[in-house]
Amino acid sequence: MDVQAPRTDLFPEISPYAHGMLKVDGRHTLYWELSGNPRGRAVVFLHGGPGAGTLPVHRRFFDPDHYRIVVFDQRGAGRSTPTADISDNTTAHLIEDMETLRRHLGIERWLVFGGSWGACLAISYGIAYPERCAGFVLRGVFLGRQRELDWFLHGMGTIFPEARRAFIDFLPADERGDVANAYHQRLTSPDAAVHRPAAQSWGRYENACSVLVPKFDGGGASLALARIESHYFKNAMFMAENHLLDNLDRIRHLPAAIVQGRYDVVCPIVTADELARAWPDAELTVVPDAGHAAMETGIRTALVAATERFKG
Repeated sequence: MDVQAPRTDLFPEISPYAHGMLKVDGRHTLYWELSGNPRGRAVVFLHGGPGAGTLPVHRRFFDPDHYRIVVFDQRGAGRSTPTADISDNTTAHLIEDMETLRRHLGIERWLVFGGSWGACLAISYGIAYPERCAGFVLRGVFLGRQRELDWFLHGMGTIFPEARRAFIDFLPADERGDVANAYHQRLTSPDAAVHRPAAQSWGRYENACSVLVPKFDGGGASLALARIESHYFKNAMFMAENHLLDNLDRIRHLPAAIVQGRYDVVCPIVTADELARAWPDAELTVVPDAGHAAMETGIRTALVAATERFKG
């Protein structure tokens, strides 16, 4: 009898069979797409940042013969409009956008897949709408607490001192006492000569700390990522401190797979470990030779293995 070997990498490239723009209020319109099996099990992909947007490769974590794959860009990100817009852009708005999209697509329940900020949003959505979740695949866990924000702005320099030095030295000396506010002021400036270099600096810092072998292309998407991240950081992610762990009982009965890089500097493993201890039935996979990025070899292999297990 033939035994199929477990899959160890992404599925082949696929194209959406449907896509559109969904107006969610008087200002924001979200890009969405469907790929895979139109009659399959629904799974929704939540990108990071906030503000990072989605890429075609994100469809490839899921078996297209089994899953109905929902990919969308959150407010201000990717192909959603207006681009890099932070007005009416909060965690509560994003949760309700997910519900609006779910209803628009006629989906009863879906598997929720998210990494980094996407993991935070996944848990936040689950707490608000547990009955709409079939389970969770979470990567590079971030729980939105102040100590995690402080780590991003300051603590990552413990491991990447040269990257943080460049991040801080970008600012004039008299603005370095409040890094979060200084960047926020620059990133929200309407003047491209002010916000563009600030976004590039923010993006270089984050990328340098995300993977074992850094690579930053300075692409145009960096403004949306930097501006929206800064906006959320300045507002404590629009969540009460420890909101997710304090309300985890609402989803603790649901299955979850947690994938964490051992050397994740952006979202250190201590947070994933804390979540796993609070969620005893969640399966924690620690990738021993990876950092934060979803596309590192060990991370993507573990994520694909998780979505394969959920097929059962």
